[in-house]
Amino acid sequence: MKRNIAIVAGGDSSEIVISLKSAEGIYSFIDKDKYNLYIAIVKKDGWAVKLPNGEHISIDKNDFSFRENNEVKHFDFAYITIHGTPGEDGRLQAYFDLIGMPYSSCGMLASTITFNKFVCNNYLRGFGVKVADSIRLFKGQSITDEEVIERLGLPVFVKPNDGGSSFGVTKVKEASQLQPAIAKAFAEGREVIMESFIAGTEVTCGCYKVKGKEVVFPLTEVVTDNEFFDFNAKYNGQVQEITPARISAELTEKVQRETSKIYDILGAKGLIRVDFIIPDDGEPKMLEVNTTPGMTATSFIPQQVRAAGLDIKNVMTDIIENEFK
Repeated sequence: MKRNIAIVAGGDSSEIVISLKSAEGIYSFIDKDKYNLYIAIVKKDGWAVKLPNGEHISIDKNDFSFRENNEVKHFDFAYITIHGTPGEDGRLQAYFDLIGMPYSSCGMLASTITFNKFVCNNYLRGFGVKVADSIRLFKGQSITDEEVIERLGLPVFVKPNDGGSSFGVTKVKEASQLQPAIAKAFAEGREVIMESFIAGTEVTCGCYKVKGKEVVFPLTEVVTDNEFFDFNAKYNGQVQEITPARISAELTEKVQRETSKIYDILGAKGLIRVDFIIPDDGEPKMLEVNTTPGMTATSFIPQQVRAAGLDIKNVMTDIIENEFK
């Protein structure tokens, strides 16, 4: 009998647009001979399953079930692809833990840690992971331009501490740009992080581990003429994504080992993607950990799966079946 799989998308942030695209990607990747697939859209104003005919059926939050043709249907597994709250910050993971629903991504603690960039970077720094210097502000707090420049220098990145997909991010080159950049970042979230700029080659590495198997993918090199890997670079084609990355085998292995190490430190689960900058000294510095990475056909992870000579359908099956072993 086929398992019922909920591909959980939506969310309550600007990233909902990307989440819905990832849901369509995952729907195309999962083996439909093995599983019955449904897209479940979770938003503040309601939770609903999208049926093939376009109809939306409300989800019972008591057990994440829904009713179709007068029959109650239960899910066996949730594939979470919400970028942002509540699917990337641990809230949805905690809910699924409470109702006993197996799911694809990191657990509540790892999701909560990684969603908060400042907390994640400083937590991993304690394990020897190299990261940029940073400052965090909570809503209502302020900081002078002089203090930021003294501690972090220029250029500096200013971004929401609790968001993604490059919404609200500014690369600040002049002191006069700092306060507007902070205001822009606060428009997207409750916290702001400012990070020192690191020049170098940007790469990203995907990884997943299941019982008896560890897979670390080839690296993707990210090249853009934009100021940084911003929204237009990510989603409007203003970027070159080169897989495998044009770096030495030694550097590639170093980044892959670091990705695997970070996976284990966090107690990660399912697919993650870790972004790095490699400066001239050849010592990779971690930028960010993504526990629900984008999964459209052109996203980094599918590119890396292809470059590794693997079938993404099998990767999805690995992740789903691992929860039932």
